[in-house]
Amino acid sequence: MTTRVDRAGLQVAEELAVFLEEQALPGTGIAPEAFWTSFAELLDWGAPKNRALLEKRAALQGKIDAWHLERKGQAHDADAYQDFLREIGYLVEEGDAFSIETSKIDPEIADVAGPQLVVPITNARFALNAANARWGSLYDAFYGTDAMGSLPPGGGYDRGRGARVVARARVFLDDAFPIEGASHADARRYHVQDGQLLVDDKPLASPEKFAGYIGNPKAPDRVLLVNHGLHVELVFDRAHPIGSRDQALLADIRMEAAVSAIMDCEDSVACVDAEDKVLAYGNWLGLMKGDLEESFEKGGRQMTRRLEADRDYLDPAGQPLSVKGRALMLVRNVGHLMTNPAILMGDGEEAFEGLMDAMITTVIALHDLQKTDGARNSTAGSVYVVKPKMHGPEEVAFADEIFSKVEAALGLERYTVKLGIMDEERRTSVNLKECIRAAKHRVAFINTGFLDRTGDEIHTSMEAGPFSRKDFIKRKSWIGAYENQNVDIGLECGLRGKAQIGKGMWAAPDAMAGMLEAKIEHPRAGANCAWVPSPTAATLHALHYHQVDVAAVQEKLQAGGRRAYVTALLDIPLAAYRRWSKDQITREVENNAQGILGYVVRWIDQGIGCSKVPDINDVGLMEDRATCRISAQHIANWLHHGVVSEDEVRGILRRMAEVVDRQNADDPAYTPMAPGYNGIAFAAASDLVFKGREQPSGYTEPVLHARRLEWKAA
Repeated sequence: MTTRVDRAGLQVAEELAVFLEEQALPGTGIAPEAFWTSFAELLDWGAPKNRALLEKRAALQGKIDAWHLERKGQAHDADAYQDFLREIGYLVEEGDAFSIETSKIDPEIADVAGPQLVVPITNARFALNAANARWGSLYDAFYGTDAMGSLPPGGGYDRGRGARVVARARVFLDDAFPIEGASHADARRYHVQDGQLLVDDKPLASPEKFAGYIGNPKAPDRVLLVNHGLHVELVFDRAHPIGSRDQALLADIRMEAAVSAIMDCEDSVACVDAEDKVLAYGNWLGLMKGDLEESFEKGGRQMTRRLEADRDYLDPAGQPLSVKGRALMLVRNVGHLMTNPAILMGDGEEAFEGLMDAMITTVIALHDLQKTDGARNSTAGSVYVVKPKMHGPEEVAFADEIFSKVEAALGLERYTVKLGIMDEERRTSVNLKECIRAAKHRVAFINTGFLDRTGDEIHTSMEAGPFSRKDFIKRKSWIGAYENQNVDIGLECGLRGKAQIGKGMWAAPDAMAGMLEAKIEHPRAGANCAWVPSPTAATLHALHYHQVDVAAVQEKLQAGGRRAYVTALLDIPLAAYRRWSKDQITREVENNAQGILGYVVRWIDQGIGCSKVPDINDVGLMEDRATCRISAQHIANWLHHGVVSEDEVRGILRRMAEVVDRQNADDPAYTPMAPGYNGIAFAAASDLVFKGREQPSGYTEPVLHARRLEWKAA
């Protein structure tokens, strides 16, 4: 049983109250009594509004279901469908042109295009790694991955591979920082003279790309370069194993990589009660205060991870220059749907978790905002909150109101909290301009997310018919329109130079060669940030932002006008022809079922909200609630339309449970699902499929939270 204490009429789990009163609030200037009084007022005001918005979601879904059912067997009439969506208020009228009015934005958001990490805030080591991924070794990234076409051999250091790494890195330097009439491959000496970087006495073709140095200008220890706003550091060290064999003594090339990182309280974590929320909030507190540490054993040695310091140089004129050593940290709150038993309101109902996150993550951020010296997260004096799973302008306006209330309660200037709008639900996509308008004073981020967007598409259009196989859904016209319109509307609404326009995750953390080939399309599309699955991936993805001048791409796109419209976004990706063989159907359901089980068993049994899960072919893929949502909704859709039977799906789930058991056989913390198939995790996976149609918006959270709480109670 949870021990609770009364705070301003709220029944608060004791461990959460103790954390807030003894750790989070001291040093903020906010007294506990004032905090709880304001918190209770926020919940009293916000809970009825939140419930009403969720009821509207359900009502709209009911009307859409009925529309499709009334026309079952008829050809889809796209024009009539769009008229219907306007009639019920799902589609709203697009207003006049405007530009966002967001102010006090950090350069990592407004000016610098680069990779973005998303990490579970409940894992302190991962969070620290992400924050410190602002800088990464290009040599290590090339050597330790398949980025050059193959993986490193086993055993010790391979000199041949090392030589290829050095050669490949020199090619990058020639591309991004060419030398007048020479190549970095032939360079023997880098030195600074009269404020200019010379390489064997030859200047850079673009001298302004020299940003600074450390050490003796005649033989600097480090040279700082800059291209498209991103820095690159050349490290010279004659005592280093690589530098000692290099003719220029170049020991490493360090890339400014993850310029921003989202500390995630939502999709990648398993937070179902006060214990979990205190862990999440505690790590956010450590990041904002700057004192988060994590000790662990690696290679037989005890190590402690801390936040990196800023990096100090001399600029070309010999004046001090400081460069951020850490990624700018955003925090992703949960959406409007879920409640959490950590706090019970006066009526005995659980508090909406989104309201909890808004109040608590913001008060914790005061520790950063109130710093007068030392390393800061936001040098502009802002808090960056990413808000997921919002449906349409009304819900964005509600989020804007929430943060205005929080700012007033905490004595913050209005619009101190900046808002990231995740364009991942269809009602947001088709009303994106009005969603941005609803928070035009605080928007700092929009992005696309194929997986959640597809999961919502399947659920919203469940009664329209059977959907294509997942790989074919990606090829349908709506996805290109969705990606294009997101960028176009963002630019149209004045986000260029003020906010991030982002793209989604590369899901295969071990396939870096594939990422290098494919992910350059994100900056080419005008996105000034895109998600990567690891610090190493961030280092490699940074290469793309040196190849592509995103600011120039955005300027060109903005001049060209909008490329996609609502009509294309409403093109439902149904199966055009149902000529699937029995084997094709089975393979599709097996792939979905295996992904669901591999993810859910770790979520329920181990509380792991995001991890690299082997797929049906034993290829490790990043799985989170978004990937689980699309897989569960896809099977639910095929079940509903008779593509596959319930007995067939139950049989497939059992077979795939055996596959997942085999894949996790070496994990001592793993509990097998077979042969009993009677565990809580297997039941959760089954619920997601067989109860998928009745889940609100097809979300996985209600099932996962209930089953995880059941597991913890057991």
